[in-house]
Amino acid sequence: MENKIFVFGHQKPDTDTIASSIVLANLQTALGKNATAYKLGNVNKETAYALKTFEVEEPQTLNEVDENCDVMLVDHNEFAQSVNGVEKSNIKMVVDHHKIKFETKEPLFYIAEPLGCTASILYKLYKQNDVEISKPMAGLMLSAIISDTLLFKSPTCTDEDKKIAEKLAKIADVDVDVYGKEMLKAGTDISEFTPYQVINIDSKEFSDKNARFEISQVNAVDLDSVFSRQSELEDAIQKEIKEKNLDFYMFAATDILNANSKIIAIGNKANTVEKAFGVTLNNNTAMLDNVVSRKKQMLPNILNNLD
Repeated sequence: MENKIFVFGHQKPDTDTIASSIVLANLQTALGKNATAYKLGNVNKETAYALKTFEVEEPQTLNEVDENCDVMLVDHNEFAQSVNGVEKSNIKMVVDHHKIKFETKEPLFYIAEPLGCTASILYKLYKQNDVEISKPMAGLMLSAIISDTLLFKSPTCTDEDKKIAEKLAKIADVDVDVYGKEMLKAGTDISEFTPYQVINIDSKEFSDKNARFEISQVNAVDLDSVFSRQSELEDAIQKEIKEKNLDFYMFAATDILNANSKIIAIGNKANTVEKAFGVTLNNNTAMLDNVVSRKKQMLPNILNNLD
């Protein structure tokens, strides 16, 4: 029997990474492969809302893989964001929409496009392979696109993402605007989360030019409620910096209604953030007008200003 294929996205999973794992595993199964989707952490409330709406079971958690495992990666390609042991596994495929920082020992299928969401690429793969898209799979792909593009407000969003979302909404039988707003709002309730949980809802670690840093992002409809816990959030951030030996940490709360972000930046190279966005940190915070995308706006600006 053919080896089992482990399909998963990045650590601290968001809606795209969970949805794309499920959707790619479903596609591979339809093509006769023995594929199973996994998650590398707890799902957030936004993702849980999507899974419940379209009656899809949450994937099991994967903690590590060994060198004999066949794996497929979605929504990431950096090993620092992936599962333990991934660098020694047999990587069969990557489907991603991020910058490429990747090396493997064997040839593989690597599909990367400059789209707003991994799920948009997966939609095209279903079409290329002539595999029917079911209502649940359409709903998950649509949810991922809405999430990653902030309902088409993010600069990462392309016309192709919008067109694909319209087609998926018809299959899923939902109104994009109504469903999208409800899903995004479902993900903004962090009142029951500990400070550690808040900063780890959607956080990614990066390493470049001898600097190690992390960018964490949460969506919000009320920035004041998030920053009422600033001192507690800063304590949690300081602990992360110490444990991971980071040069700096940036936490961004993104206002999904007004399309801007308020940040906390801490660390011995936090001035990188000031240079990157032309702001001055006041009490470790600053407002970034019209900045909503970690991939398209936050990360590139920071990388361009590292010493």
